[in-house]
Amino acid sequence: MEDSQKSLKLFIVLSRAYKVVNEQVNRSIQQTGLNPTEFAVLELLYHKGPQPLQQIGGKILLASGSITYVVDKLEKKQLLRRVACPEDRRITHAAITQDGIQLIERVFPEHEQNIHNLISVLSEEEVESATNILRKLGLSVKDLS
Repeated sequence: MEDSQKSLKLFIVLSRAYKVVNEQVNRSIQQTGLNPTEFAVLELLYHKGPQPLQQIGGKILLASGSITYVVDKLEKKQLLRRVACPEDRRITHAAITQDGIQLIERVFPEHEQNIHNLISVLSEEEVESATNILRKLGLSVKDLS
C-alpha cells in the first residue's frame, strides 16, 4: 500500500474512532440536562475560571456566533453569569455560578469515569503513545495554517 493510501486509511480510522467515542460521551452528557456545548462551557469555566466571551469559542472549538446563544441558555438556567470587565468595558466575562459549580461537581466525576471506561481498551502505554502521536499531528497541521 502506498503512503497516500496509508494516510487516507489512518484518517478514516481516526474519524470513525472519534465519531463513536464522541457519540457515547455526548449521550452521557445529555443525561445531565445539558447539551455537549453547554457542558463544555461550564467545564471550561469551572476548571479555568471566568473567561472573556470572545475567547470561549476558541477554547471549546465552537464558532463564536454560537457562544452568545449558549451563554444565554446557561444564564437563564442560572449556571453562569456575565461579568463586565472593570479594566475594559468592551469585554464581558462569563463566570460560573454556585449552581453551576454544584452541577459540575455532581456530574463531572461520572463524565470523567465514562471517558476512562471508553479509553480503557488501550493500555497505559498505548494511551501515552496515542496522545503523543495525535498531539504531534495536530501541532504540525496547526503550523501549516
